[in-house]
Amino acid sequence: MRKLLLASAATMGALLATTGGALAQPVKAPAPGTVAVHLSGWLDFEGVLLNNPNTGSSAETTKYSALTTVGLFRLYPGFDATLPTGLQYGVASEIRDTLAAPNGAGVNGNAASSNGTVSLYVRRAYGYIGTAEGGYVRFGQTDSAFSLMSYGDIESFGDGQQWNSDLGTAAVVIAGKPNNLFAVTGLLYTTSKIVYESPSFAGVNFVVGFEPSSNGIAEGTLGDLGGASAIPGGSNNRRRNTIDAMVGYTAKVDDALVKVSGGYLDGSPLGNTTGGQAFKNMGIAQFGGQVTYAGLTVGANLKEGSVNDGYTFLKAGQRKDDDLLVSAAYTMGPVILGASYFFNQSAGAYTAGSHIARTESNDGVALGANYNFTPAFGLFAQYLYGQVHQPGASVPKSHSNLLGVGASLHW
Repeated sequence: MRKLLLASAATMGALLATTGGALAQPVKAPAPGTVAVHLSGWLDFEGVLLNNPNTGSSAETTKYSALTTVGLFRLYPGFDATLPTGLQYGVASEIRDTLAAPNGAGVNGNAASSNGTVSLYVRRAYGYIGTAEGGYVRFGQTDSAFSLMSYGDIESFGDGQQWNSDLGTAAVVIAGKPNNLFAVTGLLYTTSKIVYESPSFAGVNFVVGFEPSSNGIAEGTLGDLGGASAIPGGSNNRRRNTIDAMVGYTAKVDDALVKVSGGYLDGSPLGNTTGGQAFKNMGIAQFGGQVTYAGLTVGANLKEGSVNDGYTFLKAGQRKDDDLLVSAAYTMGPVILGASYFFNQSAGAYTAGSHIARTESNDGVALGANYNFTPAFGLFAQYLYGQVHQPGASVPKSHSNLLGVGASLHW
């Protein structure tokens, strides 16, 4: 899972096992009375061979070639500090490059921006305060309980993301369909919130978070307090009063490390109708577990609840969502081998009274291999196969294959 431990340069060690996601507190706090400033980064570049045999959707008809390249660029500025009293505090952030249109076309963005990346933007930005003994409070645009304690979703092979891809490869393979397989997703962590992370008590710890609205930290009261700034109508993904909590247990059994967690997310729609139909409250349960022994990690993660694709709200008559991910990775020196399988069922495009089948089904596999020359530089290869099936939808059935080879660099 893209869990990047952003605290200091020393925590950037694992090249792909911790790429890009849930930013955590420092593993090693600076000495009392000192401040450690850091600017870490990440660059991925991947050559992709794509095969979309039978969908006919716009995602496939607009592609220029079955062979293409993709990549991403990230910066992680921040600082960590310790007061003479031992209290730790700091700031962590994540800056990304925006998606620009291909030269001479407007397929993926603004057609006027035809020669590369147009700007940088903030994806995460939060402060934290606390101690290892008393726990930490984080505040700002940050991950909360659902993503900080999502166990069993192992992605430390291939490009380190697979079906949770920032590179866009997964979206192409499954025709751009969002899902709820992963809790480390911008749909959850790009909102402003307050989160408490407890210390461990005999292997047990918990995280709880509160998100007043689905605004980022720079959006203030836009659309939430009414008046001229209110956003009219409803939306299927604008939340209010979202609370999530997870409880976990970690234990060493002989030479095996066991981690399990479970919890719940609850959120209400902001603007309760669209098209004359009321949205239901969002409620999702998550359970996960993983075991690590002799370099092999095996895990499973399950989510189920009142939610539609991409953490959106359900309407009357729509079925609940079920997501299962089973994954494993084996590390042997500089070599990493991994695989995963997912299965998802959701309401998809179905609405009450429509001719579309009530259930959309997805499944897919990911295979990956890595060779890390150093903790900061490695090569990888991966294969993705995914399919979507919902009779009566605009694209009733789709399946695709993707083969990628690339390099990943961290500092």
